[in-house]
Amino acid sequence: MPYRVRVTEINPSGSDAPLRRAITDAESRVASRGWWDADADDYQAEHGGFLGDLDFVWCPEGLREADARLLGDVRGRRVLELGAGAAAGARWLDGQGAEVAALDLSAGMLRHAREAETRTGVRVPLVQADALALPFADSVFDIVCTAFGAIPFVADSGAAMREVARVLRTGGSWVFSITHPMRWIFWDEPDETGLIARNSYFDRTPYVETDEKGVPSYVEQHRTLGDRVRELVAAGFVLRDLIEPEWPAGHEEIWGQWSPLRGRLFPGTAIFVADLR
Repeated sequence: MPYRVRVTEINPSGSDAPLRRAITDAESRVASRGWWDADADDYQAEHGGFLGDLDFVWCPEGLREADARLLGDVRGRRVLELGAGAAAGARWLDGQGAEVAALDLSAGMLRHAREAETRTGVRVPLVQADALALPFADSVFDIVCTAFGAIPFVADSGAAMREVARVLRTGGSWVFSITHPMRWIFWDEPDETGLIARNSYFDRTPYVETDEKGVPSYVEQHRTLGDRVRELVAAGFVLRDLIEPEWPAGHEEIWGQWSPLRGRLFPGTAIFVADLR
């Protein structure tokens, strides 16, 4: 479940380095693999306790599949967790009786999935692959799901939707969470400075960080809510629900841009629930 802090449009540090620029699928893929391989240890050290080893957490607001049941009854269903990270969600699904596989682009994140298997004794098939080229036959899964995986990071998310549709059986479900698109209006500061609208909601130019040689090292993509709906419909899906989790009372943990201050004023996460026609 890779979600992290991102600073959009203008660098609050005052740097004049460009943060928004066009980028290709290949550049995006290489940057994402490199970033999550390098960041996997720090990410798990910081967020592993919140995510757990045997839990399915949809978002920093703390919405859990055990409570939300967005995937329905998974017993006996074939499920793919896309962009699974350390695969805590896949292991939870296994405990619910699903036949599940976990896929991620990053070997570093999948290494943490193997370590968690040792801790828990729960093993699920782990696959290292790209969301734009899923290594599965057509119509083999009943459910595909992801909590912040893949979709925000690929240049052509419409193609990713079509790949999900390809591996799903007719009537199958596709459920994914992403940063709420309206969050791109703001800087990602969790305090009062993150309450000021600074960026255009309609600017789809990717956010790109580069290394000292100017090579992209981290990439994140923005689409509007309407863009996401059109991507789903074009891939053959029917949107069944759109959940915008409210910030729960008593939840005081800050995760990057997610904070009690911002969370009580506007949504930080959007969860799309769709079925394949």
